[in-house]
Amino acid sequence: MGCLGRLAVAGQARGLGVGVALVRAIEDAARARGLAAVDLHAQTHALGFYERLGYEAYGPEYLEAGIPHQGMRRSL
Repeated sequence: MGCLGRLAVAGQARGLGVGVALVRAIEDAARARGLAAVDLHAQTHALGFYERLGYEAYGPEYLEAGIPHQGMRRSL
């Protein structure tokens, strides 16, 4: 399983598809390595973004660096 670490898009570039392109590139790289899934720790305000890309939440919400997060995973 691959793990997507930190993903951030500058404010002026949001809504232009940059985040989607980055996530898809990470997924493509994971597939090329024979990985079956990508796991990530999403800030709770970004859950909808990842859900639209096919990620599913799992486990309880938790704090990471003082910010609410949720584990998410997508099978490839």
